[in-house]
Amino acid sequence: MMKNKEMYSIGQVEKICKVTKKALRYYDKMNILSPDMVRDDNGYRYYSKQSMLYVPIIKYYKQTGFKLEEMKDLLDGTTYDVCEKTFRNKIDDLKEIQKEVQLKLQSLLDWYQLVIEAQCVLEKNYNEVCMKYIENDRLLYLDQVFEYDYMDSIINTEFTNYVQDTKNAITGPVIIKYDSFGHKINGQCKKARIMQKKLLPCDEEKLVDFGGCMMVSCYHIGDHETINNTYDKILCWIEKHGYECDESSYERYVVDYWTIKNKDKYVTEILIKIKNRKLIK
Repeated sequence: MMKNKEMYSIGQVEKICKVTKKALRYYDKMNILSPDMVRDDNGYRYYSKQSMLYVPIIKYYKQTGFKLEEMKDLLDGTTYDVCEKTFRNKIDDLKEIQKEVQLKLQSLLDWYQLVIEAQCVLEKNYNEVCMKYIENDRLLYLDQVFEYDYMDSIINTEFTNYVQDTKNAITGPVIIKYDSFGHKINGQCKKARIMQKKLLPCDEEKLVDFGGCMMVSCYHIGDHETINNTYDKILCWIEKHGYECDESSYERYVVDYWTIKNKDKYVTEILIKIKNRKLIK
């Protein structure tokens, strides 16, 4: 240190400010923070205390999201107007990033919850029929042809493109509604409605209600090709308990082709709306 001029070598600035020499040289290259003196004989760089104190400012600007090239005007003795405009623009940028991160986080959290749900079903071998209330939700939907190709229907390129065209994003399980579970069981189903929870606002005509009622529920474990066995179990339960049910059914694909390849580990929840109990004569 050249005490008489209160100058600090680049090594001392590195230790005092906890910033690498490489970073300091880069700051100089970007005209963000340059040394006050460079010796001719050996090229050693020296900083005044005033210059050194810009390092914490640079760190704070980095913390708030500014890139080095965006800091130059702010560090060059900016005016209030420049500062206000620059800050406002950065706030708008960060809000957009925040929306993107929140969308990604929500999508991942919902997928994670499906994995946890499937693990619980598999570990407990939980495939008993029960009745439960399904909360109402408004889902993005698309009516399309159904040809008993489950992989094509669940991954569904057409629906993915539709979501993209509507500038939306989806999350949670794929749910497919079949207008007649009788036709579905007998191989006569020709149409289906694919539904999924949206993440962004959209026109109401693109949404459909799901839930808001009591439904009979049963998890099907394994290949979708054997799902009729679970339908039979549900229908026996409905008959035994004297209920009347809707003609339509919903298959809620908890874990499927999207997550794993082992079909024996697929978990699908079948849901059928309950109307009321039959009158006992």
